[in-house]
Amino acid sequence: MKKTWISLLTAGLLGVMSQSALASPELIDKVLAVVNKDVVLASQQEALVNKIKFSAKESGQALPDDVTLRKQALDRLIQESLQLQLADRQGLKISDTQLEQAINSIAADNKMNLEQLRAQLDREGISYAQYREEVRREILMNEVRRNQIRRRINISDQEVKQVVQALQKQGQQQQEFHVGHIQIALPDNPSAEQLNAAKAKIDSLLKRLRNGADFRELAIAESNGPKALEGGDWGWMSPQEMPTLMADAVQGAKKGDIVGPLRSGAGLHIVKVFDAKGIQQVVQTEVKARHILIKPSIILSEEKAKGMLDGFLHDIKSGKADFAALAEKYSEDPGSAVQGGELGWSDPNVYVPEFRDMVNRLQPGQYSEPFRTSHGWHLVQLEERRSQDATDKAQEQRAYQLIYNRRFVEESQAWLDELRDEAYIRIEGASS
Repeated sequence: MKKTWISLLTAGLLGVMSQSALASPELIDKVLAVVNKDVVLASQQEALVNKIKFSAKESGQALPDDVTLRKQALDRLIQESLQLQLADRQGLKISDTQLEQAINSIAADNKMNLEQLRAQLDREGISYAQYREEVRREILMNEVRRNQIRRRINISDQEVKQVVQALQKQGQQQQEFHVGHIQIALPDNPSAEQLNAAKAKIDSLLKRLRNGADFRELAIAESNGPKALEGGDWGWMSPQEMPTLMADAVQGAKKGDIVGPLRSGAGLHIVKVFDAKGIQQVVQTEVKARHILIKPSIILSEEKAKGMLDGFLHDIKSGKADFAALAEKYSEDPGSAVQGGELGWSDPNVYVPEFRDMVNRLQPGQYSEPFRTSHGWHLVQLEERRSQDATDKAQEQRAYQLIYNRRFVEESQAWLDELRDEAYIRIEGASS
């Protein structure tokens, strides 16, 4: 973290500043919050606020006043700082190669090449170096969040069976809702005074919404929920993927409905159905792939691990080597190595994001270039792609993933609250 004060004494000694400047140290940034051993700076808050304003202008979204917006931005930066500090304590690192790979993937998902992406960033007033660091931070936070929350999720066979029965009853059909969420947080054991204040606030928000207030603007201004700065927008979800409270709220709801107030251990809530899709057939795609995994180590550098896979790819394409034989000999994924690298039929969503995105982009028979995930370097071949079959195993996999997605969302907020409760946080003052 850069120092927030720069003494002009050093510059004076170098002969580039006047004596009068030496007498008055100049504040070039301001500490807004101390978060454990880290700080949140006014410049960081300013950058996030400007980013939100640009996005709102592009989409025509109204925003609350600057004081409220800056308060929400500071809260988000504190939350991000806590996650990044945990990633640092755990020794998580994102290599430059892994970072460039992620950025290329972002560009491809937006139907751009790297040059087009850089041009778009220039138009938005964002330097490429700044964007790289934003992406690096996002990857780190996603990685630490996945690692922590995965440990908190236990799914029983009975739960899977119940969801399978529900899917069978629906005939593999389900409804999806585009939902919004506002949360007014409460402590674990709120006093009567705290509870009454929260109820008064949520009732006031409901009244404003029913009188035509903009839901997203109110969410940005008032919500303590995880998607506050996104206007409370959770996107499209099936009821099976939503947190239980939200899933119960949308049962029987239609486009435009506002449901609340709702009570949970985290506080009081309002849910809005921005839109709903009619009952429709859900088609799930499965992929059959094989891979070779090489893990970098103290002995084997990132460059050498990637170089090994570059060599394997060249030999496979030229006919000098067989994929299965190389996987059996070299792959460090013990489960698939003995099968010649075969991973079998799977929903792509069971894989880590980089692997999932790669198999989704490949055509049957096509090989990937070597790419990095949290597990190491991979070379992948997509063998086949098919629509979901109707076997019990496929339904169980689908049910497990739906339960996991729901639990992940529920546990994410609980984990972030715990992370914050255990931290030392001192607010130094708001930015003007």
